Amino acid sequence: MIFSPCSQTVTCSSSATWMKRDSGYPTMAAHQDQEEKLWVAVKMSAIVLGSALLIFTALMNSVSWYVQKIWDTSGYFWQTTWLKLYDLFEGREWSLFLFGAALVPSLAFWCFNGILMVADVTGKPTFITRYRIQLGKNDPVDTQKLRQAIHTALFNQFFISFPMLVPMFYVMKWWGNTFSKELPTFQWFLMELSIFTLIEEILFYYSHRLVHLPLLYKHIHKKHHEWTAPIGVVSIYAHPLEHILSNTLPVMTGPMLMGSHVAVIAAWFSLALVTTSISHCGYHLPFLPSPEFHDFHHLKFNQCYGVLGVLDYLHGTDDVFRQSKAYERHRVLLSLTPLSKSIPDIPKKAE
Repeated sequence: MIFSPCSQTVTCSSSATWMKRDSGYPTMAAHQDQEEKLWVAVKMSAIVLGSALLIFTALMNSVSWYVQKIWDTSGYFWQTTWLKLYDLFEGREWSLFLFGAALVPSLAFWCFNGILMVADVTGKPTFITRYRIQLGKNDPVDTQKLRQAIHTALFNQFFISFPMLVPMFYVMKWWGNTFSKELPTFQWFLMELSIFTLIEEILFYYSHRLVHLPLLYKHIHKKHHEWTAPIGVVSIYAHPLEHILSNTLPVMTGPMLMGSHVAVIAAWFSLALVTTSISHCGYHLPFLPSPEFHDFHHLKFNQCYGVLGVLDYLHGTDDVFRQSKAYERHRVLLSLTPLSKSIPDIPKKAE
């Protein structure tokens, strides 16, 4: 069989184009280089994150001691509330677990995103929409795409996340502390949250980079990246396998390893869902965590894979981000002036 030079050029060009479109890497060589860097840095990441955990714990102990004093003198409000709830459910552990691990986080997610979706569809209130990150995008949002995102998010919650709570329940029951009538101390609560956060960072970063490999990206992760300018509900708009691997397991693993109290699980799940909604919401709102990091990932595909950005820094997967205006804006907004105005993009030169 004879191949003309022209056909070879077309084939190579087509392959390179596919690689760039479906994985975010410009060439196969660049992709292989990134894979090598990924695995070489795993040990270094573990050492750095472990050290960071020890330092963070030492610092938090001194602060949380004073907070615990306030907690102890507050009339044991939370302890009393928990006991009332425990009595309301008559100690039925499965009902308590569903309430804490499913109902409370779901309400937090949909209440927060309900407000955001009103802004996305109507463009009001302007107090929210004036803080849009990608100007001119989702203004207003495509309602057909929004309905599809809502349907997928509901499917993932009811048919993926909730069934995964069944084995989790039995793991927590095995630990024996999850349904205790006594709440953990505030210091221990902070300690667990710090551990959960580090576990989520590690599992999410590597699973996220995994689904960016060409084959997995094409068949699994590409669905999530249909939104180059994301909105809040898109945080759990994903292929079912990705929802298990990257969205659910990184959040569930920490409490299962620690044998956490159901009240801690409810707080952690709610915090994780609201935080990822903020990261995807498309608005850099005052006094909330900055969503610039993950918004940049949706815009550029091969940058900013993690949650905290620690592993991205160690692996060099935030180099382009650090040279961008988005990096300058990546901070908590402490004023009412949108960062798109105080730190505007550099105008493009007329050709």
